[in-house]
Amino acid sequence: MAKYLAQIIVVGAQVVGRAFARALRQEYAASKAAAEARGRAGRQSAAASSISGMTLQEAQQILNVAQMKQEEIQKNYDHLFKVNDKSVGGSFYLQSKVVRAKERLDEELKIEETNASQQKQSKEAET
Repeated sequence: MAKYLAQIIVVGAQVVGRAFARALRQEYAASKAAAEARGRAGRQSAAASSISGMTLQEAQQILNVAQMKQEEIQKNYDHLFKVNDKSVGGSFYLQSKVVRAKERLDEELKIEETNASQQKQSKEAET
């Protein structure tokens, strides 16, 4: 009886081990494919962050935008720039942060536009 119980445990451990190893391989392949897909865009975005000194998330928080829409960015930028104007009692520091945030978001929009056009060209080349 003990021999059969030991065999059941060993076989069960082998099945679970194989399933775990297969799941790890699949997850590794999926993460590698996702990293390759974002590769160029991620490097460009990181470069833009280091040049501007501001992350994309920080720029979105400053301008209070959730989605990358040019109209919304411009509307919030105009409002915050006017409110923080020194002539109306605003802060030059905050006004400069608003300008830098808009520059950072504009750079990100350019990166997204470039990637979209490259993807479109590659799809056209495939057909």
